[in-house]
Amino acid sequence: MSVNSLLRCTIRLERKHVVRHLVHQRALSGADAVNALRPFYFAVHPDFFGQYPREREVNENSLKRLNGYLDNLQKPGSRSVQPMRLTFYVRDTKESSDVQPDLLASGFKPVSFTLHTSDVLSTVTDVLRSCSLPVEHVKGLKGSAETPKSAPGPGRPFYRPIKWNKSYYTFTGFRDPEEELQQARRVEPALISWLRNNEREAAKKHSASRPRREELNRLKEELCHKFDLSDIRWQRSWGVAHRCCQLQSLSRLSQQNPEALVNLQGHTVVFADLSGMNASGHIMLGTMDVHHQWTKLFEQLPGYRSLQQQTDWLKERISLLLGGTQVVHVERLRPVQSIGEHFGSLSAFHKSLVSRRLRLHPRSLQGLTMLLENDRSKPSLHEMGHFIIPTSSDPPKLQVFLQSHAPEARQRTQRKNQLQAEEEAVVKLCLQNLSLRSLSKEPSVSPSQMILCCRRLVEQRSPLMQGLHICVSHFYSVMQDGDLCVPWDWKS
Repeated sequence: MSVNSLLRCTIRLERKHVVRHLVHQRALSGADAVNALRPFYFAVHPDFFGQYPREREVNENSLKRLNGYLDNLQKPGSRSVQPMRLTFYVRDTKESSDVQPDLLASGFKPVSFTLHTSDVLSTVTDVLRSCSLPVEHVKGLKGSAETPKSAPGPGRPFYRPIKWNKSYYTFTGFRDPEEELQQARRVEPALISWLRNNEREAAKKHSASRPRREELNRLKEELCHKFDLSDIRWQRSWGVAHRCCQLQSLSRLSQQNPEALVNLQGHTVVFADLSGMNASGHIMLGTMDVHHQWTKLFEQLPGYRSLQQQTDWLKERISLLLGGTQVVHVERLRPVQSIGEHFGSLSAFHKSLVSRRLRLHPRSLQGLTMLLENDRSKPSLHEMGHFIIPTSSDPPKLQVFLQSHAPEARQRTQRKNQLQAEEEAVVKLCLQNLSLRSLSKEPSVSPSQMILCCRRLVEQRSPLMQGLHICVSHFYSVMQDGDLCVPWDWKS
């Protein structure tokens, strides 16, 4: 071997050693990441935002996306992930008399940041710093991260309840979440007394919002009729005034440039955080975008429709390969997914199935449904009867799982359909017997909880509820437009 060849070989080995050392130095296990992010979870956990549904929903959605980002970084062979923009409402977890100028009236600090890190350690540090949380404890984890560790399995959960010793809160001055929740339960009033104390405020707010409600309904009907829209929806629980402004903005665009909205025909429009087309084929209009960005999206709709057709074709092929099991997308059970991301997941899953011949009768799993998820490592069966399948599933193992769990899936699906029918009937009965203006529920309230709540309301039959807008939730609250949130397990 020549001297030059020997030098090149030596340099190459040294580079590999340096890279390996840097990777080990930057590595962080899932358990370490959970420990490092504890102050962050404590500051943004949705359970502390019970009386602030909008902030709670934002934090819940952002946490799911952050968990997916962290999980992707841990996957074997993962080199980089797409940058991710996140927004959190951060609680003031320290008892302090200092007034922070950037706090909202609710007492929460809105924080937005973009993650473009390539390892768990940098991600954890960026999240903590972005939320103005201490990072000193992370430095102590770096030493343990320098020694190579076996990579944690994909799908390890980062988001979990925190159980700390009581002495921690005494020493740090932080608020004990369990104690706060217990206090809230102890002071929770009975439904009738709460309605009696808040009915006047709700009526006043509802009266003030009535013109905006009428304007909202008028604009929605006008736009749906003019451009033949299937529906207009909202991703978040924005107030009537906020939704009215969004429709007025779309209406102005339709007057200034009516040709731009022609491509919307037949679609459902959803006002959301980002613009694009979601996995269900609905057109998302970013509420922070300007008319130029909306117009550009409308011009791209023919391309989106082509992608949607390819997505539907992939779903049909997958159904044929899996005995008639239908791939569905349930928006309320997962973060918003774009049509491009959905197509990518379907394409990868379809290629995996085609590469391994499965022996499934074409109609053996007819009537069953499944969700595809990129961030899972094992298939599971949801309580509502649909399968949750990782995109990277091994086809033979997947076949065994589907066949062995098919009877249970059918039973759960039948039970779900029964609950949905029962829920619709009892809600209708509630509206009629109590003379409510409207009765809805939050997505986190299950059908069985809603049924129990409505039955008790009918039995109570309080005249105080006449003419009210009721939303069944997990807490009491008078919303800005006069809607009343009541917990599903309210006290009598």
